[in-house]
Amino acid sequence: MARCLIVGCGCRGLSLTAALLRDGHAVRATTRDPARVAELQAAGAEPFVGDPDRVATLSRALDHVGVLCVLLGSATGTAAQLRALHTTRLAMLLEKMLDTTVRGVVYEAVGTVDPAVLSAGAGVVASACERSLIPYVLLIADPREHEAWTPAAADAVQRALLAHGADAG
Repeated sequence: MARCLIVGCGCRGLSLTAALLRDGHAVRATTRDPARVAELQAAGAEPFVGDPDRVATLSRALDHVGVLCVLLGSATGTAAQLRALHTTRLAMLLEKMLDTTVRGVVYEAVGTVDPAVLSAGAGVVASACERSLIPYVLLIADPREHEAWTPAAADAVQRALLAHGADAG
């Protein structure tokens, strides 16, 4: 089983945490808010305080992680902040990932963020992962369909892991 890092561990991230734990994975979950640490621990995750807008704060969160789950499809902020989060900040995070144990990426490509911004983010993921030969899965389940979203997200993690195993084999 793998350790999964969830960047953007809100309500859906907690649901994915429960599904991944049931599947035998370890979960490290990020939050910007130190007051949420106890909530993440209670859910069975290893909490990590970091901010995807300040990528350096997430560097250590990548340690000993097999799959990086970027669940920011419904992040909030100004249009400029969201564009940066899904392009330049995402590219920096993926660059930092190269010197780690991360061998799969799941990117939430659907949400309340402008679809053009999410499409640009999907392009950043595809380019970085294809260049570095790291498997990726674009999570296209509608987050408004919560009961369908969680199994789709867990399946995306499994597909990223299996793709790596197939490449390694």
